[in-house]
Amino acid sequence: MKKMFLPLLACFVLAGCGGDKNEAKDAAPAVDETVAERTVTNPDGSQVTTFRPDTSRVYHKGDIDRKSLFAVISKRELRLMVYGAVGGDTVLVAHYPVCLSRNKGQKTTGGDMKTPESEPGKPFTVKQIQDASTWEHDFGDGRGMIKAYGDWFIRLETPFSGIGIHGSTNNENSVPGRDSEGCIRLRDNDIRHFKENYAYVGMPVIIKAEGQDLLPFETKAKP
Repeated sequence: MKKMFLPLLACFVLAGCGGDKNEAKDAAPAVDETVAERTVTNPDGSQVTTFRPDTSRVYHKGDIDRKSLFAVISKRELRLMVYGAVGGDTVLVAHYPVCLSRNKGQKTTGGDMKTPESEPGKPFTVKQIQDASTWEHDFGDGRGMIKAYGDWFIRLETPFSGIGIHGSTNNENSVPGRDSEGCIRLRDNDIRHFKENYAYVGMPVIIKAEGQDLLPFETKAKP
């Protein structure tokens, strides 16, 4: 697949070509905007983890072959990105903020509170798309059995059972963030939009590790 180029890439290039050299020298270090998670140390030495506010966004609204679509879930960015083939190129179609597992790292066993990561060149796939509008779950936080999955549970074929992409009913404030037991949690409106417009049985789903580099079709340029 070809590398994706966004329309404003030239603006980022030109922005670094001019200006006063002293201004560049004195400028603050660039912030890595791909990192969604921040750890802040308080004056008393305690640490608090915060997450970048985020909203869903659609980048391509034209006709596109649904079967060309695939998803990339970045643990680093706490985002689900949808990519597809347009005019012989691979383009970013949409992205959604996500909530991932409480614990970082590769999932190795059931109940370890980790989101599994796909091996290079071996994406997971969508196994089922299930109506979850009546599903409940007990998170062990005193609320008991509550509606928890939004309208849809998009089950993934992974080495572990019960892993899927779903909504966040009664847990919307956790998105973006790290609070799930291993699944990929979207806001309720986003799981509906993802299911209605992009998801299909057999869809490839890449889940990247926290420290994984950009894939060949990805770019640091932001629209």
